[in-house]
Amino acid sequence: MGVVTLSLQSGSNGNAIYVEAGDVRLLFDAGISGVLAERRLAQRGRDIRQVDALILSHDHSDHVRCAGIYQRKFGLPIYTTRTTHRAIYCNLGRLTDVRYFRSGDSLQFGRVTVHTVPTPHDAADAVVFVVEHGGRRLGVLTDLGHPFARLGPLLEDLDAAYLESNYDPQMLDEGPYPPFLKARIRGVGGHLSNLEAAELVRGCGRHRPKWVALAHLSEQNNDPQVALETHRRHLGDGYPLHVAGRYRASQLLRV
Repeated sequence: MGVVTLSLQSGSNGNAIYVEAGDVRLLFDAGISGVLAERRLAQRGRDIRQVDALILSHDHSDHVRCAGIYQRKFGLPIYTTRTTHRAIYCNLGRLTDVRYFRSGDSLQFGRVTVHTVPTPHDAADAVVFVVEHGGRRLGVLTDLGHPFARLGPLLEDLDAAYLESNYDPQMLDEGPYPPFLKARIRGVGGHLSNLEAAELVRGCGRHRPKWVALAHLSEQNNDPQVALETHRRHLGDGYPLHVAGRYRASQLLRV
């Protein structure tokens, strides 16, 4: 069957990405309510109770705040690093099945491997993911900090990717955020701009992924059309681009 994926939601208002590979079903992050996650998966013909694991990328609340609900309501085991678990400040409630990995580890679910890759994002122990199955590799690459040295080669080795494209520099400069927050977003622990993301993909040359879904777009400092136009200027109109939306699930995408 290969690899099938959809974004349930992406942005500072909540993140969750579903990946189906062979007979393994995975959720990455739990930043939206259990009701929304269940409904949006059902709309695509998927049952959240059949998910094999919930895997957390880092401790920020837009990625973890509903993890406890996913476990108690749907019976999902939670995979996280110990450091991330300790750093989560929102109350997840009682957890009975937490399974720890170390950043840089590879996790095995049947014939599916999930590689974890540390990032410089300003979280306690942030990681991104590469899901590998049947010779296909999907990247879940958000909250990246900055274009760190390992990121380009990692992207070149993927068949498809969710890639952070958080802000437009001009919109950030002219927007309402206070100076300290603007500096944080631009800084080494912040987020990738549209331009940085587009340059990363262009830098892959003929090894670029078959498609990229632009993810974690800022509501205040970006716009889907602005992000797409920036990427098309660098990648050409024919390159397959998608946008992971802030308020709705994406279509099913195949890798």
